[in-house]
Amino acid sequence: MTPIRVLICEDQALVRTGYATIFSAQPDLAVVGEAADGREAVRLAQQLRPDVAVMDIRMPILDGIEATRRLAGPGVDEPVKILVVTTFNVDAYVYEALRAGASGFLLKDAPHGQLVDGIRTVARGESLLAPAVTRRLIGHFAERLRPTDTSAPARETVSAALTSRELEVFRQIAAGRSNAEIAAELLISVETVKTYVSRILAKLGLRDRVQAVILAYRIGLVPGPR
Repeated sequence: MTPIRVLICEDQALVRTGYATIFSAQPDLAVVGEAADGREAVRLAQQLRPDVAVMDIRMPILDGIEATRRLAGPGVDEPVKILVVTTFNVDAYVYEALRAGASGFLLKDAPHGQLVDGIRTVARGESLLAPAVTRRLIGHFAERLRPTDTSAPARETVSAALTSRELEVFRQIAAGRSNAEIAAELLISVETVKTYVSRILAKLGLRDRVQAVILAYRIGLVPGPR
């Protein structure tokens, strides 16, 4: 089995060393590089093409949000999968990182096993964002997520692209519900929900559920929290 190639982007040397030790001990992970600042992270990611870049947000020269945007943001032809590892008390940074293209995030004090599993999850092309965290972020940033004056055409385009059932599932995703919760709400199986989610992402050209949540609120498909 080909190991997952990981790039570590973290300005603290001790943290980088710790990550490298943890990841290298896993038979299915291989550390291909380490970056101490955001500019180096972008350079190494473009040069090494890792399967996953583990990205800190607060880094010198270029912060992790801008580095993520350059590697995985809109208009990037071959985006790199980004797993942000940060502290939870900076929700604004997490929100901006997700909008910049990150596939998910974990806390810096997460157990080692959770961090390793997070890399595997992102490498599979899945998003790593717990439903409860989705709801929290939406609650904190409802004002930013409200639709703009130009949202109507985009909303019409999305509605036209999806079937009525897919729109139902899309709204459930936007509410931060898990596949199991959606299945219970719509009285369908979890496997059916997974199929709907895959179709929705493919039709709308979205990479993962994180992008789906942001799009749904940005175009006003569902009302922002009060």
